[in-house]
Amino acid sequence: MSVLNPCMSCGACCAYFRVSFYWAEGDDAGGLVPAALTEPLTPFLRCMSGTNQKVSRCVALSGTPGISVSCSIYENRPSPCRDFAMSGENGIANDACNRARGHHGLPPLELPSPLLRSA
Repeated sequence: MSVLNPCMSCGACCAYFRVSFYWAEGDDAGGLVPAALTEPLTPFLRCMSGTNQKVSRCVALSGTPGISVSCSIYENRPSPCRDFAMSGENGIANDACNRARGHHGLPPLELPSPLLRSA
């Protein structure tokens, strides 16, 4: 039985947080992230376009948060996106994930119930 990944319908983090990362992650500096989809922050940092504004939404996010989403650069996404865990992953709550979900009117993700063993 396969378990659906809630991130495939959520995308709240992609439309809530600024996604900033070391400039060399851009494909114009030997990295993987399409530089054309980024903007400079400092001499050492850049961010995904669309995420450095009051109403944030990553330019690489396709779809409607809370319904159905995908990342148009998933295989080449920056390190903050690779490192961001959905709440409940590995049994650990991620308050940032649930905060982003709440901003979009989505309920927090619950931690998986521990398996009960019979004696």
